[in-house]
Amino acid sequence: METEFTPWLSLGGGMMIGASAVLLMATNGRIAGISGLTSKLFARDSDGEARGIAALFVLGLLLAAPLWLFVSGGWPQQWVPSNPLLMGLAGLLVGFGATYGNGCTSGHGVCGISRGSARSIVATLTFMATAFATVFILRHVIGA
Repeated sequence: METEFTPWLSLGGGMMIGASAVLLMATNGRIAGISGLTSKLFARDSDGEARGIAALFVLGLLLAAPLWLFVSGGWPQQWVPSNPLLMGLAGLLVGFGATYGNGCTSGHGVCGISRGSARSIVATLTFMATAFATVFILRHVIGA
């Protein structure tokens, strides 16, 4: 599988992610961790303000692809496996990891590291090492 390298799009996307994290922290004092924000949508003990902020942030994430279609005239290209069992297992592992690690890659990697959190640095190194090993095994050992 060939991957297209898009440094300028990646830089722009990273800047928008960073800006949204800073804006959320500056205006509401909240960390822009997607797993935490998403859980606030469904938590029974979330107050109305926290739930509303989380809903707006998640809505912004969901509107990114239609906005890309409007701006560029085409849907963003993305490859996902067509194996439902594999996708379900991956989703469960990500959910377990985010719960066990007290946060997800966005909360630890974007917000935690920028705040100098040692726990987030260790968590992000663990995420990255696991991702590197998974890709190596899938591409070079299994050949998927």
